[in-house]
Amino acid sequence: MTIHRSITENAIAKSSVDRPDAWVGSLERDLVMTDADFERVRKLIYERAGIVLAEHKREMVYSRLARRLRLHKLTRFTDYLARLEQHPDSREWESFTNALTTNLTAFFREMHHFPLLAEHVSRVNGPVRIWCAAASTGEEPYSIAMQLSETLGSRAPDSRVVGTDIDTDALAKAREAVYPIDQVAKLDEARRKRFFLRGSGPRSGQAMIRPEISAMVELKQLNLLASKWPIEGPFDAIFCRNVMIYFDKTTQARILERFVPFLKPDGLLFAGHSENFSFISQAFRLRGQTVYELANPASSQPPSGR
Repeated sequence: MTIHRSITENAIAKSSVDRPDAWVGSLERDLVMTDADFERVRKLIYERAGIVLAEHKREMVYSRLARRLRLHKLTRFTDYLARLEQHPDSREWESFTNALTTNLTAFFREMHHFPLLAEHVSRVNGPVRIWCAAASTGEEPYSIAMQLSETLGSRAPDSRVVGTDIDTDALAKAREAVYPIDQVAKLDEARRKRFFLRGSGPRSGQAMIRPEISAMVELKQLNLLASKWPIEGPFDAIFCRNVMIYFDKTTQARILERFVPFLKPDGLLFAGHSENFSFISQAFRLRGQTVYELANPASSQPPSGR
């Protein structure tokens, strides 16, 4: 990402004298973020959430955390980060993590996965259970629930989609189950009519997930790096799409190994379009386009928040 610079050479020289290690973007910047501050942010978010921030994410870090500094009436990232480190149990950690979490999602994203999911769950005896490990603002878990409704018919209400995410702000939006109408307009007309209610009055221009679909989805906060996950398996499928790209290979392998006991022996793991788990863990083998199955089904044991 190119950093916009709109300051004169004299201003740059003065800034370099006053703050030799400061990262200076433009005269409009009212907060000080040094190179050391940026490295501290990278270290803290990695330790807290496993997220690896590349060097070119400086602009993003500044813009997203600047709101937190201004809220606390601080002008230096150094002071904000010191407060975090001095108070490890502070609720500000949640806001810090939320600010640095990317929530890019859509209804029925990566459409090629859903026919395979439909085929898979149609063979399941009893209630279907799916874990969506990156629920974000809800589009993905609700899409899964819609697919279950279409495939299972009268059996669908007994099925459950557990949607988890580390970002509590995103989960709050997911619980509202209300979306801009133009986002829903991308779906075909049959799905729009079957699964959404058009808003009116204050909700004009918005669409709400029908209650029978939202009732199938349970949303929880979960950090994939936590020592214990507050969910119980096993699941017929796990959706962990476009999440692993934010982790390093060691973290990816550890999470994949932990997924094993949360899947039924014939369960499926759905990955994102740019993710390849074949060279990260021997626990899974490729079954289809970014879809995996257990390499050793006998290794799957029903867990309890493991």
